[in-house]
Amino acid sequence: MLDWQTAIGQVEALEDLDLDHGLIREMQETLTRMPAGDEPNINFYVPSFKHFETDEIAGCGKNRFPAVSVTGPKCKLQCDHCKAKVLEGMQPAETPEELERLVEEEFIPDGARGMLLSGGSNHQNVIDYPRFFPTIRKLKDKYPHFQIAMHTALVDDDYAAEMDAAGVDVAMLDVIGAQETVQKVYHLKRPVEDFEKSVAALVKTDMKVVPHIVLGLHYGEFLGEYNALEMIARHTPDALILVVTEPYFAPSNRPFKTPDANEVGRFFMDARQRMGGQTPVLLGCARPGGEQRVVTDTYAVMAGLDGIAFPSDGMLELADTLGIQHKTTPSCCSVIVGEEILPVAETA
Repeated sequence: MLDWQTAIGQVEALEDLDLDHGLIREMQETLTRMPAGDEPNINFYVPSFKHFETDEIAGCGKNRFPAVSVTGPKCKLQCDHCKAKVLEGMQPAETPEELERLVEEEFIPDGARGMLLSGGSNHQNVIDYPRFFPTIRKLKDKYPHFQIAMHTALVDDDYAAEMDAAGVDVAMLDVIGAQETVQKVYHLKRPVEDFEKSVAALVKTDMKVVPHIVLGLHYGEFLGEYNALEMIARHTPDALILVVTEPYFAPSNRPFKTPDANEVGRFFMDARQRMGGQTPVLLGCARPGGEQRVVTDTYAVMAGLDGIAFPSDGMLELADTLGIQHKTTPSCCSVIVGEEILPVAETA
């Protein structure tokens, strides 16, 4: 078998990367121990809520899977890693009427396959979605193939059931595993246990449940990530999305450092093993840019993750060089519906 360190050097876009050779060997050994039929298959995702194009992947059509904020750019939590800046890049729909208009007059005519719904939280980390549920139900009844993914924030059993009844296809939730991070970064007075309770409530429904873990959320340091992984693994969600904190929006008085890429890569490998072969583990959109992004993506491929959103140049060639099957999908990687992720091995 070709040595992976040698293989990486054969990919021009990756030949000068500073990688942990010991970690690469562990990843290769882990892959070689996988039973026949369990080898990784990667789906490279290209959501359309921002322009994306590399030497290997052409950009997808406008509005194939747009992102919408039901609070516009507003969020009361003002978490230290975000300061609501992420919401500014989404299309605002602060009333049910505006959401319906966007879907009917813009998204559907433009060929959208679905949308991501998000929004700012209140001080209890709850998003005011219930007033939108009748409109979501109306849209789902009219356009049953239009997929709706929702970033839920914290929920209880009743709230999760209402989401399900409204026709939400995919429920997403950031899971935090350290109380200190909940309080200091999120400015939130809720116990860590509430995040696990939310996952437990969501998996009781018929929705696809896709929790997220933000690596380096505690000002760029790892603190509760492995605890979050254990909380999620106890409930067998439909997939797990990993993202890496981006320090761009942090205030100067509470700066974030860029998370260590080697530590991130090791977590990829550990998460893939902990979740087992039945639960897809994917690298989501958010992660630092530049060379660190290329290193992060390289580790994601070698760790056997099931999908990568907005892959860096060289990732398709790397997968080919390592003998890993892959496909490209113009959609949000959280939409675990139909052929999007679950049967990757069959459609790669």
